[in-house]
Amino acid sequence: MSPNDRAPVISVVGKSGVGKTTALEKIIRELKRRGYRVGTVKHDTHGFEIDRPGKDSWRHAQAGSDAVVISSPHRVALIRQLEAEMPLDDIVPLMGEVDLVLTEGYKRGDKPKIEVTRRARGTELLCGPEELIAILTDYPVEMPVPQFDLDDAAGVVNLLEKLYLRRNPERST
Repeated sequence: MSPNDRAPVISVVGKSGVGKTTALEKIIRELKRRGYRVGTVKHDTHGFEIDRPGKDSWRHAQAGSDAVVISSPHRVALIRQLEAEMPLDDIVPLMGEVDLVLTEGYKRGDKPKIEVTRRARGTELLCGPEELIAILTDYPVEMPVPQFDLDDAAGVVNLLEKLYLRRNPERST
């Protein structure tokens, strides 16, 4: 992928408690097993804190720093105060070179979506067929969209490869 190419972005959506995080973990592991570089974005509409009270980064922010970077030989994190939520299209380039970006959330965003649904949490979907590339489910859904069992990460990744990922012969399959 050249620096000018943007990684495809797919949003994994669903009602609270249906298993979005578990589904994402399985899909990420399968993508990594096949040799892909994966970025993820967790959308949190309630706000969050990643620096713990008392830690140096927290103390820097409490003192008034508008942006705090935590850096080590193997990881870097940026905590920046914002006036408004940063658009997903502005977040993706911050990921560096990845083959695919998966988001958890952004159910109202304009990216293609995989909806996770579980009969025990209700059978009404959040998205229409025009927004969805797939459904992960434990029951048959009456919608003309590919459907996969909740545990079928390999099937989902096969679809992602077909629709969005360029095969690299150096990658294991």
